[in-house]
Amino acid sequence: MSGGSYNYLYCHVNGLEAQRGDIEAMRDRLNELEREGVPGAARAARLTRYVLIHLDLAEQRAQELADVWHAVEWRDSCDWGDDTMREAFEAWAEKTDPRYSEAAAGDSGK
Repeated sequence: MSGGSYNYLYCHVNGLEAQRGDIEAMRDRLNELEREGVPGAARAARLTRYVLIHLDLAEQRAQELADVWHAVEWRDSCDWGDDTMREAFEAWAEKTDPRYSEAAAGDSGK
């Protein structure tokens, strides 16, 4: 089967924030309710701020994983073979993990 084994997940990494505007509006409203003294509004506002922080972190991680998700999806869809997928993982590791680059540099001296 050619195509998106995972519905082209790697293409939609920017879609994680589809409701960011609504969440921000809710945060703002909860802040207003907190100022009005509504019980529980302060905690709800704080937790909503945490949701936004986690969305930012999730977006960053998804961007970092996009190349890996792409490689796995195309391998599992039979568009790429194992070797191409592994090459993508190596390129990703070199780009994103300083320990990988250090280990590779150490191996080259042997």
